[in-house]
Amino acid sequence: MPEAKRRQSELAREAKSVSIRCRDGVELRGHFWNGADNGGNGSVIINPATGVVARYYHYYARFLAEHGFDVLTYDYRGIGLSRPARLKGSGYRWQDWGEQDFDAARLFMENKRPGEQLLVVGHSIGGFLPGFSASTEGITRVLAIGAQYGHWRDYAETRRWRLFLKWHVVMPATTLLFGYFPGRRLGWLEDLPKDVALDWAFQRGWKDPASRHFENFRAPVLSLTVSDDEIATVQALRRGFSHYRNAQVEEVLLRPEDLGFSRIGHFDLFHARHASGFWLDSLLWLRDGTNPWPGKRPPEYLVFA
Repeated sequence: MPEAKRRQSELAREAKSVSIRCRDGVELRGHFWNGADNGGNGSVIINPATGVVARYYHYYARFLAEHGFDVLTYDYRGIGLSRPARLKGSGYRWQDWGEQDFDAARLFMENKRPGEQLLVVGHSIGGFLPGFSASTEGITRVLAIGAQYGHWRDYAETRRWRLFLKWHVVMPATTLLFGYFPGRRLGWLEDLPKDVALDWAFQRGWKDPASRHFENFRAPVLSLTVSDDEIATVQALRRGFSHYRNAQVEEVLLRPEDLGFSRIGHFDLFHARHASGFWLDSLLWLRDGTNPWPGKRPPEYLVFA
């Protein structure tokens, strides 16, 4: 077993394996990290990025538990521990991940720890999905890291056409050929259900989101990205959160140098090397609702078209 996967397996044994049943009967698998004995700071749901398994976030989950948070990590339907025996023909969509999977995770944590403040850490699509949930009145705050839904016009200009070819030409063509997206075989993230891949590739339903629940979402959101994230640019974040018409959204744009690194990109902030920096700072928002980076708001002229 590769060393990284071995360490992740050891981390998983520190948490309790859980099963979460969605309203439509689909069973999700995840892990619950008990942090109440370390301070009782609230409950956190970690929403993964598209094509990223929940174990990728286990180091951060353990960190949060060590600082007094109960934490739920879980895999969306069609991914990781929640992957069906046959992925081809599963029919799962991005909207299902929000309306069904996140909503079930929300109910799980509300029932597990009634009365605790309920917090969400969402990475990439995971920061956008809460708007699909049927009831979000119990959510206290959201930390959205690189949260967007992959609109090609928002990719960094220097990489836009290369990313367009990868995610909006090769991915859908391969998906239609195989009946699902074979991401592992290509070395591009995890395998994806066919309709999730096509939702991303063809931006199905995002001009007018199919869910009516976005306008009911009112929890404060700290929406953060880094300047070298070629996918989650400021324009991408603003396009995504334009659907959250009644939420209070604070924006943060960090440079890698602000965190003591030369390169961060779309995935790096969940690596353990950020435990003494970014992770500690994130506690201020999750625990207290205080923006740790008040002077790092991006300029207003960066807009989406």
